[in-house]
Amino acid sequence: MQSPVEGQAAARSASVAGLLGGAGKIRLDQLKIVALLFLVIFVAYSLILPGFFSIGNLLTLMRTVAVLGILGLGMAIVVIGRGIDLSMIAALAVPSALVLMLAAKGYGVVPALGAGLLMAIAIGILNGVLVAYAEIPSLFATLAVGIGVAGIGQIGLFDFEIVSWPPELDVIAWIGRGSVFGIPYSVLAFAAMAGLIGIFLRRTRPGMFVYASGDNPGATRLTGISLRPVLVMQYVMSSCVAFFAGMVLAASSASMDTRIFNLTWIYDVILVVVLGGIGLSGGRGGVTNVIIGTLLIGTIMNGLTIMNVSFEMQNLVRGLVLLVAVLADSLINPRNEETSQQGDI
Repeated sequence: MQSPVEGQAAARSASVAGLLGGAGKIRLDQLKIVALLFLVIFVAYSLILPGFFSIGNLLTLMRTVAVLGILGLGMAIVVIGRGIDLSMIAALAVPSALVLMLAAKGYGVVPALGAGLLMAIAIGILNGVLVAYAEIPSLFATLAVGIGVAGIGQIGLFDFEIVSWPPELDVIAWIGRGSVFGIPYSVLAFAAMAGLIGIFLRRTRPGMFVYASGDNPGATRLTGISLRPVLVMQYVMSSCVAFFAGMVLAASSASMDTRIFNLTWIYDVILVVVLGGIGLSGGRGGVTNVIIGTLLIGTIMNGLTIMNVSFEMQNLVRGLVLLVAVLADSLINPRNEETSQQGDI
C-alpha cells in the first residue's frame, strides 16, 4: 500500500511530467522565448553597436527583412500543412523577371503581371501535383521544380541574368520604394500580406483544413476532407506569395537578378519559420511566429554586418542557428507514429 508521502511525491512527479509534456503543445512558450531573445539582442546591439539604433539603420533593417518575411509567410502555409517548398526562390525570381521583360517589350502592365502570376500558379500546381498525387516527398519534388524553373529562366527566357526594371512598370514601383509616415512601403506590403494570410489560416475553412492536414492527416481523411486538393492549394499559395515578394524586391532594387536562386535565401526562409516556432511536424504556428522569427534573424544579421563580420562567417552563424532551431523543434514537437510515417521532409 502506498504511503501518503509516496502518494504526494508521485502526484508531484505526475504534475511535473504533465507540465513538461504539455510544454511541447503550447506553441506560445517557444514564441515567448524567441520574442524575449529578440528583445535582448536588440537592446544589446542598441547599447553596444554604434549606429545600430539610428533611424537610417532601422529603416534599412525593416526594408531588408520585409521580403524575407513575405517569403516566410508563404513557407509557413506549406510547413503548417506538413511539407516544405524549396522552389520559393525560383518562384520569386523567374515570374517577376518575366513581368519586367514583358513590360519592357511593350506588352503592358496588366498582361505582364498576369503572365507572371500564371507562371507562379503553374509552379505551385506542379509542386502540388508531384507531392499530393505522385506522392513524391516535398523535399525532392520542390527542389527539382525549383532547379528546373531557375534553369528555364536563365537559359530559355531571359537574354541577361539581371533584368532591369522598365519605366513602364513605374506605376506599381511604389510597392518597393518610398514610404508613408516614415514606414517603407515594402514593410507595409509585408504587414498587408501577414494580415491576409493570418485571416486565411485562422478565419477560413480552407485555412483550417491546412492545420488539420498537418496535425493529423489520417483523422482528417476520416472526416471526409480530401487532402490532395488542400496540398495543391498550399503550394499554389506559396508560389503566389513568392511571386509577390519578387515584385517587391524587384521594385526596391530596380531589377531582378535571376542568379538569386544560387544564394542562401531559402535557408534563411526555413530558419525564420522554424526559429519562429512553426513545427516541422505540421499543424502548429501562424503569422506571429513568422514575424518574430523574421525580426530575430534580421536583427542578428544586421548587427553582424555592422560589426563587419565576413559573409562566410555570417553563413556559419545562420547554419548554427538553423541547427539549434531544428533541434529545439524536435524536442518541443517530438514526432509520433503518425508524423514519422509522413515521408516528407
